[in-house]
Amino acid sequence: MEEEAKFHIDLARDKMEKAIRHLEDELLHIRAGKATPNILDGIHVEYYGSVMPLAQVSSIGTPDPKTIVIQPWDKTMFEVIEKAILAANIGLTPINNGEIIRLNIPPLTEERRKTLVKQIKNMAENTKVSIRNARREGMEDFKKLQKDGLAEDIAKEAEHKIQELTDNYSKKVDVITTAKEKEIMTV
Repeated sequence: MEEEAKFHIDLARDKMEKAIRHLEDELLHIRAGKATPNILDGIHVEYYGSVMPLAQVSSIGTPDPKTIVIQPWDKTMFEVIEKAILAANIGLTPINNGEIIRLNIPPLTEERRKTLVKQIKNMAENTKVSIRNARREGMEDFKKLQKDGLAEDIAKEAEHKIQELTDNYSKKVDVITTAKEKEIMTV
């Protein structure tokens, strides 16, 4: 029965870890006033009848902290890429010189910074809810296992471990989001 308790603890840990990874992935897509190719991750273009991520039809780079450069592998893709960037509504206007598409990252206004911080706090709270849901599911599993014959002391110890995991992952959320908020608020 101890193996079952360990299994449910590991299951809860995996769910909490996935919540953290999802938060980190979401935060990568938030523009903090400096150029990062991740801003373009959600943009897809039609290429010979297939819809593909922008990164699969071009090379994307950041020559300086305020510029993203896109170099399509096929010269016919310039207009398609420009339209996709404008349609994605990411707040950037493409500049095409025939060789590359340049995206200049404007500095964030104070109002936009505050809006982004609110968005980050919301993401953090959603992540903490996911973590607490994983804890709740784990606790329910232990109650069921206890009814099926798991020793009470093992169940209590397992519940304690899940609570420790919950506290640790909640602290991780705070650390991650505080760092991103600081990055955004730094002018």
